[in-house]
Amino acid sequence: MSSVPLEIRVDDLSGEATRELIALHLAGMHDGSPIESIHALDLDGLRAPGMTVWSAWSGERIAGIGALKRFGTGSAAGADGMDGEGGGSGALASAGGDRGELKSMRVADEFRGTGVGRAILRHIVAEARAAGIRSLWLETGAGEAFVPAHRLYASEGFVDCGSFADYRPDPLSRFMTREL
Repeated sequence: MSSVPLEIRVDDLSGEATRELIALHLAGMHDGSPIESIHALDLDGLRAPGMTVWSAWSGERIAGIGALKRFGTGSAAGADGMDGEGGGSGALASAGGDRGELKSMRVADEFRGTGVGRAILRHIVAEARAAGIRSLWLETGAGEAFVPAHRLYASEGFVDCGSFADYRPDPLSRFMTREL
């Protein structure tokens, strides 16, 4: 899987390295997209009740992060997490429901191309499956800079879908889903 040894663990977002990688992720989104097309979560968003964030470590160096959010009855999109139009970088929300959204996937620059993103994605998929989630959704950018992410998600079974939850159609977004 990964060409570097990794430890993937739940992250409480208090560490400097994690916070710096999240800041880098957000800066990259703001550099390449208009504000209305940015759906990346900041620290407060990733700390929302029920969210779980994982970080991958190679020794003492952070290699990447990922989050998963579970759709539930408290969702703005309704009880099933879907808005009827679709079908979703990870944190796992415990609000209930059997659908989850991948959030805040980011690999540190020095680890790009080493399989870290795939390792984090597979870890989150396994955690989601163990938690009873039956489908995963994600929203990512649609531009050229996001092609490596599109390839990764497609190679792990994600397929294109319409917008979902509280997202609206956006030419700068690509929506994907997969059954577990």
